[in-house]
Amino acid sequence: MNVRQMTAEPRTERAYRVHRKLKAVARNVKYLARPALAAFLALLIGCGPVWAQDPGAPPQQPAPTQERPGLPTPQTPAQEVYTAPPTHPPIPVSLGVEKYHYRHAPKPFPNLIAPYRPIRIPEPVITNSPRIDQLIHDGKLELTLQDAVELALENSMDIAVSRYNPWFADTDILQTEAGGQPFGITGAEIRQSFANVPFLNYDPTFNSTLSYDDRITPVNNPFISGTGTQATAASLASHTATYSNNVTEGFSTGTTGTLAWNNTRSSSGSTFNFFNPDVSSALVVTVQQQLLNGFGRFINRRNIMIAKNNRKLADYVFEAQAITTVTSTITAYWELVYARANVEVQQQAVSVSQRLYGDNKKQLEIGTLAPLDVTRAEAQLATDQQNLIIAQTTKLQDEQILKNAISKDPLSANLINVEIIPTDKPTPPETTEAASFEESIKEAFQKRPELLEQQINITNAGIDARATGIALRPTATLFAQYTSQGLAGVSSIPSTTGGPPTVIDQGFTTSQSQVFHNKFPDYLVGVQLQIPIRNRSAQATNQRSILQLRQIEAQMQQLKNVAVVDVRTTYIALEQGRVQVATASEARKLQQQTFDAEQKKYQLGASTVYNVILTQRDLVSAQGAELRALANLLEAKAAYERAVGRTLEVNRVTIADAQHGEVEKETLIPGTLHGRVVGTDIVLPDGSTQK
Repeated sequence: MNVRQMTAEPRTERAYRVHRKLKAVARNVKYLARPALAAFLALLIGCGPVWAQDPGAPPQQPAPTQERPGLPTPQTPAQEVYTAPPTHPPIPVSLGVEKYHYRHAPKPFPNLIAPYRPIRIPEPVITNSPRIDQLIHDGKLELTLQDAVELALENSMDIAVSRYNPWFADTDILQTEAGGQPFGITGAEIRQSFANVPFLNYDPTFNSTLSYDDRITPVNNPFISGTGTQATAASLASHTATYSNNVTEGFSTGTTGTLAWNNTRSSSGSTFNFFNPDVSSALVVTVQQQLLNGFGRFINRRNIMIAKNNRKLADYVFEAQAITTVTSTITAYWELVYARANVEVQQQAVSVSQRLYGDNKKQLEIGTLAPLDVTRAEAQLATDQQNLIIAQTTKLQDEQILKNAISKDPLSANLINVEIIPTDKPTPPETTEAASFEESIKEAFQKRPELLEQQINITNAGIDARATGIALRPTATLFAQYTSQGLAGVSSIPSTTGGPPTVIDQGFTTSQSQVFHNKFPDYLVGVQLQIPIRNRSAQATNQRSILQLRQIEAQMQQLKNVAVVDVRTTYIALEQGRVQVATASEARKLQQQTFDAEQKKYQLGASTVYNVILTQRDLVSAQGAELRALANLLEAKAAYERAVGRTLEVNRVTIADAQHGEVEKETLIPGTLHGRVVGTDIVLPDGSTQK
């Protein structure tokens, strides 16, 4: 036995003892699990909260009544049991990281042809997200309010269409950084270029020309052309090969630079040329600088600044659409909850009317009740049946509205016949409105997307106004050019002593040596001035841009006034809704007591069927009023949150992720904070930036 075997035995024995202890613990847990689970469920059933009960009040048991056959006590919404919402807030809805970047062109390295090939953009997805299938069980789609909001952000076609606007804005930035004009996006004005501002291309452009020219030219004067004296019409043969290359680039300072390298090889039948064939080369450097109109980084980067501002504006446009989608989904959800509860109330009313009608018919047959009472009971039954049909129809309509909100294709095979079961019950929400109306207005001015959009429009209009002011100046261009030339070739020089001629055989390398040794330099400096007489076109452009700035500033106040009315209306509606819920709940309780008392009187023979029908009708009306008040309160809460721009923050939705439509459970990603777009600076007319 070696050392390894000796040390292995104690380890094996210890492991065996640990294994036996674990099995014993598992057995004990198994024996105790069932009674513990049964006790836990009994506790939940016995202590479950009661729907629509006053907050903090203990559950009240209805007083027992001695009902006559055919007169059951209607069940009220206050007697339904619901599952309490989770104590902790939901995990933020994060819709994935950015997948598509249209602000940057494909990189030329290592793939040199990438900038010259179109990129691949995926087709829009018009099928429902897989999460819908995950929530469907036994032909029913069970939804919490949070599920409905998430599914709406995933599947809303309004969101799917609006998601393209930020991507359009990305292409505007790419276009303007190359020196072009922005295309324009939804919610942003398409700005045209100023006709008298010099155009600059910030992408360097390479031009190359290669040409070969063989020609025979008729010559009328052979003495001048060097072809000699001939009896007939002379001709001159020539061959020219040209190789020209140049690179041109513009800079945001108003500078344009060009570097050209030109080479020509030519030969001809003329005897007058010193070199034949000859090679000529030239290196040309040209620089142009705008001195008045087009001078400076601001005027030449105006489109880039506007495009970057429009990118943030596109986020706010998308945010407004997301707020609209979330608010409408919340409203549709609570409308369906109310419709389903109202169907139950109407079914209870029909059940009571049917049993009352049946009981009265029996009493009529034995002669203890007048025929008029039977007729009244039958009429009430017909009315309740009609109300039930209306409630059921409304429920089907509200279910279809919510189905459209949470799906791209409501007619898909897995969804068309599915019944939606809302699992959240309407309870009076906690106070969400600000302490005062003034604070609500202040919050709305800071968060409403249309006000933030308008502020960017004011900034862009200020950039336009300042840029058109600079464009009023005349155009003065300072240009400088440096040229270095070279010339070489083949030449035969006769000897002065009668010997053989001296042959000079030079070529391309000689001409390039002359170029780079600056043997034949040429320096050129000049100024070109262009002054438009009267300058009316530029004046019209400038005046129009200033008028647009003033109009947009006035529209800002107009939007603020609309926001004030909206916040005021929703603020009042929310406060009113709380009062209505409290009064409706109290009215329903009192009406329940009245109905119970009227039933007792009827059972004792101190009341009539007509009075029972009236109190029952009032009770059903009170139940419906309480349901309607609860739904109205929750919808008023959603409307108030929309009015102050708090919808995404309350529902924990991040806009930077909503643009990509993939729901994942993760923390907030860079680009948003509490549902707000951050991290993108607005470029101001003076060239500075602000968040």
